Amino acid sequence: MKLNRSSDYGLQGLMFLAKQPPGTVLLLSEIASGAGVPQSFLAKIFLRLTQQGVLKSYRGRKRGYALAKAVTEINLKDVFEATEGPDLFDRCIFWSDRCVEENLCPLHEQWTEVSHEMLKGIMERTTLDELLQKALAGDSSDCPVVSP
Repeated sequence: MKLNRSSDYGLQGLMFLAKQPPGTVLLLSEIASGAGVPQSFLAKIFLRLTQQGVLKSYRGRKRGYALAKAVTEINLKDVFEATEGPDLFDRCIFWSDRCVEENLCPLHEQWTEVSHEMLKGIMERTTLDELLQKALAGDSSDCPVVSP
């Protein structure tokens, strides 16, 4: 499964928020700067994450974004479905441009079985807190998304 840049930027923004004390509301510009991602791109991603219930958006005097749930309750499945789309686990990774509902590729059924049973399960079980703990412990230096 290949994830796009939106997922990478979204996760980086969420990781930056996860490092703050619970309930912290930050301006989009602060999050983008702290996470090292383009603010204009992050605005679109955070809109989708807010719609998915991963983030809360605040307007008025106290404006910005905060995590909508505890870091232990935010899983990668919710994040990636918000950034990639609800059909994330139904997409073919072999011939994505040719494998469509009307003309499935020969490996489509096997991929569907793997993606639903394994990948979706792993992403449901992997929380933002786990990624944060790995980043803080320095166990993720080879992964740009969770590196400190």
